Amino acid sequence: MSSMQVIRPSDADEAFDGVRPAVSGTALAEYEVLVRRQLELLGEEPDREGLVKTPSRVAKAMAWLTRGYEMNATEVIGDALFEEGADGMVMVRDIELYSMCEHHMLPFFGKAHIAYIPDGRVVGLSKLARVVEVFARRLQVQERMTEQIAQALADVLKPKGVGVVIECAHMCMAMRGVEKQNSKTITSALIGNFRSDAKTREEFLRLAHGPR
Repeated sequence: MSSMQVIRPSDADEAFDGVRPAVSGTALAEYEVLVRRQLELLGEEPDREGLVKTPSRVAKAMAWLTRGYEMNATEVIGDALFEEGADGMVMVRDIELYSMCEHHMLPFFGKAHIAYIPDGRVVGLSKLARVVEVFARRLQVQERMTEQIAQALADVLKPKGVGVVIECAHMCMAMRGVEKQNSKTITSALIGNFRSDAKTREEFLRLAHGPR
């Protein structure tokens, strides 16, 4: 490629503020009841000092951790699209992400590496991290999340190509089951030039997996 911009975000993947509107009031109260019953089924005493506020805390935490259901890529990108003649690959690497496995509702977390080749316009760099949040903050499987992020960026940016690589550690493998603490799952999604052009694909994958 003729030019390259690689960015390692610090505050670009800042957390979203605000209360999730679809999980409030009655829904939160019902969730608290379920958590209280869960504690009872596990043999705990929900009224003991350390647990008395746990149902409320868990309900609010789950609303926060799954807030991506009320977000979409078009809205989080907003008007941060700018006309620009640049045609070199733009890459944001090491975007931290946290999600929840839909099979066991246990966390998985890691980093996303995203690149695209502009076709007449570029996007504000922090918006790439925000798009990751849209799909990570749901009950997920990593394979689907990777494809969703790539396709959303392709739909909104309409670039010449998009590449996404995600590497995560899954607590459903580390805390239970096979209990393999040091394993990582790596998934990729390639669209446009990243799939059709071998040199572009190789450059992206080399940078995504390169030394930190």
